[in-house]
Amino acid sequence: MQELSVVMSGFDPYEDVTANPALIIPDALAEQGMGGAMDDDDDLKDVAITVHAVHMPVSFSKAWPILEAALEEHRPQIVVATGLKGASRGILLERCAINVKDTSRPDADNKVPSHHVINAAGPAAYWTGLPLNAILGSFAADEIPASLSSNAGTFVCNALFYKLQDWASRQGRTLSGFVNLPPVDEREHSQHGLTLDQQIRAGRDVIRETARYYVKPIGVNTLIA
Repeated sequence: MQELSVVMSGFDPYEDVTANPALIIPDALAEQGMGGAMDDDDDLKDVAITVHAVHMPVSFSKAWPILEAALEEHRPQIVVATGLKGASRGILLERCAINVKDTSRPDADNKVPSHHVINAAGPAAYWTGLPLNAILGSFAADEIPASLSSNAGTFVCNALFYKLQDWASRQGRTLSGFVNLPPVDEREHSQHGLTLDQQIRAGRDVIRETARYYVKPIGVNTLIA
């Protein structure tokens, strides 16, 4: 039995968000696991996946050190960082992290970054390591609204994503990326947000498809949709 360690991170509540899916979904998957048994022909049939949830403040200075400590503790093969996109209808799969901090909006420490480059010695951007095409296919099968996003903005989510991809670039074979979740809305067919059940299923889809790609890589077209 092959064992895969997954770290799934999310942010603490911020700006009067009462139900933050980026806090709830990692906890739910760490507690509930990945669900039922796989089919005999599934590449994950003999793979045991353990999910570890990590919470972080929406802070430029504090978020990454907390996630980095969890990565050192759990030594994951897969890392899925999540954030909340308040205006989104469905799941947003982020293609890349850019080497920019640019905001007039204070973080949870009431700080606004004075330097607008995350890493002066780093590349302009990092691509995701998640198999976006495969994830989109799994979302479609589960009727979960989703779309691709070019980047995660220039606030704390992007800064964390950039530092995560920089870390992953030095780890050998580690797959990591960032997913923005919509608000929790329990109304069926809502035009703004998704139900909690849909978001938990989406989280499982992200982890399962990434695990399948880890076990059996099938080409770069699976990664960049």
